[in-house]
Parts: sequence; C-alpha cells; structure tokens
Amino acid sequence: MRTVVSRVTGFYGAHPLHLLALLGCFALAGYAALQTAADPQWPLMLVWFLAAVIGHDLVLFPIYALADRSLTTVLHAIRPARRTTPPVPAVNYLRMPALAAGLLFLLFFPGIIEQGQDTYLAATGQTQQPYLARWLLLTAALFAISAIAYAVRLSRERDRKTRSRKRPNAEVSPNEPPGNASHQRRSGGASARPEPTRSEEAP
Repeated sequence: MRTVVSRVTGFYGAHPLHLLALLGCFALAGYAALQTAADPQWPLMLVWFLAAVIGHDLVLFPIYALADRSLTTVLHAIRPARRTTPPVPAVNYLRMPALAAGLLFLLFFPGIIEQGQDTYLAATGQTQQPYLARWLLLTAALFAISAIAYAVRLSRERDRKTRSRKRPNAEVSPNEPPGNASHQRRSGGASARPEPTRSEEAP
C-alpha cells in the first residue's frame, strides 16, 4: 500500500488525498453548473460570476496584497533597533483574522449595507440591521482568539529557550566538586599525573 501511495505521489506531485479532494471539488462545481444551466436566469448568474472573477483579480487582489505588504513593513519598522528576530512572528496572527473578517464581509456584504432590505423583509419578516453589529463582533472575536493564540505560542517559545539555556549547567554532576570540571576543561581533561620512568626512580 505504501508503495502504491509513493508511486502516485511521485507521479502526481502531491498526496493522493489531494487528488481526491480536487476531483470532489470539480464534481461539485459540475453539478452546480448543471443545476444553474436549467435556470432561465443563468446568463445573469454568469455575468455576476465573471464580474466577481475580474473584480477579485484586478481590484481585490492588489488591495489586499498591498495591505499585507504594508503590514509587514510596519512590523519591521516597529521592531527594536538591535534587529533581533522575534521569537514568534506576529504577522500570521494578524493575517488570519483579517482574512477571515474580509471573507465574512464579502459573504454578507448585501446584508451589512442593507441592500434589498424590502425584499429581505418580505421574505423573512426580519430586518438587516443586525448584520453590521454581528460582523463587527465576529471580527473582534477573531482578533481576540488570534491574540490569545499568539500569547500562548510566545510563552511556550520563551519557556523553551529558558530550558535550553539552563540545560548546559545541568550536565555537570552534582557530586562532582565545583572546581573539578573547570580544571578539567583548562587542562584538556588530563587530570592524572604521569608515572615516573625507571630511570627517574633510580637514585
């Protein structure tokens, strides 16, 4: 079994589960396309789809790429002047909640700006006013969870470095005299005195 998996991985370039997931996505997309084609309003859906693709590649991608580059530049600028690498980079703990908040904003954008509120009210009997407040609460919760995860990771990294610094001192045996180890290091480990030869023993 491992031989088959390794052969497929070498031929495909990734794990076979990646191929299965990709085929499942294509199957789901094909099913959605067939269902959409049966709808008489499919040209309008196609226009919206193409507009979303073009809007993402030509508008949204440059915007959040610039925002990510600006975030990295700001983090490098506020780093101490000694140019030490931080134990845990904070950029990923800012990217993830910002990305999740952005995706939620795009997903619920019509409700956040209260677009089509009359249609929404007639269909559900509710208003779109809670959308903005709930999105802001979700955004705050995402950043709070990310900050807690960063604090935990930073604490573990500092504890690990503290233990690694104390480890060389713990290698010296507790029953060994304090000055013996340093004396052996200075003398190269040769603490035994050489025995005299027979010519030196004769009077």
